[in-house]
Amino acid sequence: MRTVFAIVVTVAVCCSCFCWAAGDAPAMSADEALRLLKEGNSRFIASSQQHPNEDVARRNSTATKGQQPFATILSCSDSRVPVEVLFDRGVGDIFVIRVAGNVANGDETGSIEYAVDHLGTPVLVVLGHTKCGAVTAVVTNADLHGNIIPIGKSILPAVVAAKKSNPTATGEALLNEAIKANVWQAIEDVFRTSPITVGRIKSGKLRVEGALYDIETGNVTWMGKHPKQDNLLSDKAH
Repeated sequence: MRTVFAIVVTVAVCCSCFCWAAGDAPAMSADEALRLLKEGNSRFIASSQQHPNEDVARRNSTATKGQQPFATILSCSDSRVPVEVLFDRGVGDIFVIRVAGNVANGDETGSIEYAVDHLGTPVLVVLGHTKCGAVTAVVTNADLHGNIIPIGKSILPAVVAAKKSNPTATGEALLNEAIKANVWQAIEDVFRTSPITVGRIKSGKLRVEGALYDIETGNVTWMGKHPKQDNLLSDKAH
């Protein structure tokens, strides 16, 4: 009897965590979501954070009523890139997927789909950052091993593209170009492998933008949408 009860409780908890509402229109516009992120980053840079939604009331509200984040952000796991902190946001505000090199493989893309399709976030940001160790490893041909190898393989096309576009670049200049290219590469990988995400974009329910965080200044530079987004999302591409 105890076993049956435990199974019922487990199923109930899982269902409550994944209460899907596919097709729902976002509660906030992409413009408004981006405005909140940009304003929060400005406060962070100026050391004038407001620390919104960090109190007991917010914790209780999200625990009982569920989450309704206004943005999804795919970022690097680097400890110098604390997403909620650098955007001055609190509990339940941002759905964050963090992985070394901000790559978009199966697990990351699945998490993105849950956020944009079922939680209905109106904006997806792929956030790269300066001095990224994962990109540096690929640029310098470091000896990757173990489960780090697949991450390097995901970053490699960006490094190749950066070298092709900047044939004379070396050192830090090449690294910076590769980091930017890696943001675009992650977005391309999402477009290529996630019809759900593409469908949200085509229906006007989702905007996808690239961004770059400077770990020294704290500033987020907004890169806009992928320069080839229209072609990547064309019917011929899928």
